[in-house]
Amino acid sequence: TPKIMIELTTQALVLVSLLYGSPVTALAAGNDASIDARVQVEQTMPKPQTLESHVREYFKDTPILAEVARCESTFRHIVSDGSVLRGRANSKDIGVMQINEIYHAKTATKKGLDLENLDDNLAYAKYLYEKEGLRPWMSSSKCWKPSLAENGSLVAKAK
Repeated sequence: TPKIMIELTTQALVLVSLLYGSPVTALAAGNDASIDARVQVEQTMPKPQTLESHVREYFKDTPILAEVARCESTFRHIVSDGSVLRGRANSKDIGVMQINEIYHAKTATKKGLDLENLDDNLAYAKYLYEKEGLRPWMSSSKCWKPSLAENGSLVAKAK
């Protein structure tokens, strides 16, 4: 089973480390320049962006949509099994913005957008917001409406 394989692999790595030292120790003993180069590369690499920061950056001109994402999906797009997040109350709601496939899949496809793709999900949400305001997300308004009252800088149109 996978669990047994993981345990055996872990035990083998521990044994090799005990006999020969850790890979970092072995590298340090043999080639300081390679470690210095690796450290320099790691320091210049950009830090991975969280999904929340990506969504907030995407909606920097309409921050209320980031609050909608927080309420609709808690900034999740993919679940633990690797599939795209589906709504609890309605399994046709999909992705970080919980866009309903029944009502919006056809239009999204015509626009060349795949609602299962993170950035396409966000792009369609922006389109939907420009067309209908916050109406498509009214079911979660108890969560995001306080953000409007607390933060006057949130841009919102609630048709």
